[in-house]
Amino acid sequence: MEIVAHEKYEKIRELQSFGIEPYNGRFEKTHTVSAIRAEEPSLVASGVRVRTAGRLMAIRRHGKAIFADLQDYTGRIQIYVRRDILGDERFAVFRVVDVGDLLGVEGEVFRTHAGELTIFVRDFVFLGKCLRPLPEKWHGLKDVEVRYRKRYLDLIMNPEVREIFVLRSRLIQEIRNFLDSRGFIEVETPMMQIIPGGALARPFRTFHNALGIELYLRIAPELFLKRLVVGGFEKVYEINRNFRNEGISVRHNPEFTMLELYEAYGNYETMMQLCEELITSVVLKLFGKYTVTYQGMTIDFTPPWRRLMLPEAISKKTGIDILEDSLETMQAKAKALGMAFEETWDRGKFVNELLERFIQPELIHPTFVLDYPVEISPLAKAKKDDPRLAERFELFIGREEIGNAYSELNDPFEQRRRFEEQARKRAKGDLEAHSIDEDYIEALEYGMPPTGGLGIGIDRLTMLLTNSSSIREVILFPLLRPLGD
Repeated sequence: MEIVAHEKYEKIRELQSFGIEPYNGRFEKTHTVSAIRAEEPSLVASGVRVRTAGRLMAIRRHGKAIFADLQDYTGRIQIYVRRDILGDERFAVFRVVDVGDLLGVEGEVFRTHAGELTIFVRDFVFLGKCLRPLPEKWHGLKDVEVRYRKRYLDLIMNPEVREIFVLRSRLIQEIRNFLDSRGFIEVETPMMQIIPGGALARPFRTFHNALGIELYLRIAPELFLKRLVVGGFEKVYEINRNFRNEGISVRHNPEFTMLELYEAYGNYETMMQLCEELITSVVLKLFGKYTVTYQGMTIDFTPPWRRLMLPEAISKKTGIDILEDSLETMQAKAKALGMAFEETWDRGKFVNELLERFIQPELIHPTFVLDYPVEISPLAKAKKDDPRLAERFELFIGREEIGNAYSELNDPFEQRRRFEEQARKRAKGDLEAHSIDEDYIEALEYGMPPTGGLGIGIDRLTMLLTNSSSIREVILFPLLRPLGD
């Protein structure tokens, strides 16, 4: 298939006729656009030349003079080109320059009579020819599907999209700064695992030809990070990808980024304090205040955060006692509430659905939801005063689940019993249940100190802090169904 129109090739040939290489090499910049704006007074006063580069986003030809808008990743600035300065031959090059082309320019900075900050071009280098027209100027790139499939165009045409990913990068950097200052060590653990574990989720399968074994893309780094705690790393964290073979929605992408951390000699109370301090510190660093707007809601991150006991919250809202009621009783009460459910749901699935339908919609400001049933917390330590409950919390902000934490189960006998219970569920068709990881149990048999663990979804936190309605808005290249399927 021919990729560009014939006239574009003609313009390349015309550039070459001027001795211009349409795809040039290195260009040394002295300033970005934002740096030029920041240093404007001294640059204007001194008359020093700047060198910058970017993409032409608009061209206005006026006989012997041309105005154009040059855009780099930090912003946009006007450039001014005159025939009497460049000479006839160099100026003629601009007859074949199009919107979308990449240029490097050199010249002095000044303000026009209209007050527009401008670079008076003394010299330029052609750096790259754009062979396809950019999206139409006034309507821009609005089709959501096209924006995600052609993120490069989205980034060119929509500066606010670039800002989302700039903030995402700063968010991750601030998280690292905070944890590093607390003595945590960043590590990397395997993406391909023989036994998937660390979460209740369906994994992706792959195959290693040389070893002749089936492998899984990890659903969580948890079991490997806790092996490191056994080995003596008392404070570890990882910011990296997880993969879960589940549905796609505004809150779910099969490939997503998590922060997961572990602190020896701590528990879920330690994690609540750390989580609150981490997120409030990051919000304050990014915005200079504790309030942000998300989907029409004003969210206040000011500590201390609310704590909500899950069994009490569900009972108060629905009349269902998730600890005492039988599954049949829970189903009957759910029917009376008009709640649809599947007969195959076990108690754990029922509890999760009750939380999502009746409690989560009211959790706008940061809220720790505590006391989850042990049966849906297979890696968490049970509470001493009520072994039916786990020392676990989930963090909700803006009606979204943002984090999960618990006191880590470090009893190898109890962990084996939990794994075996999960294995029975798996044998009955629950593909999200854990398999038995004998090596992990062996690691626990060497002794793991009491430990607190915390996971935070980076994508969902970025959604909150950038007021994005979909997780696809904060992932540069979200997974999409192939065209034509």
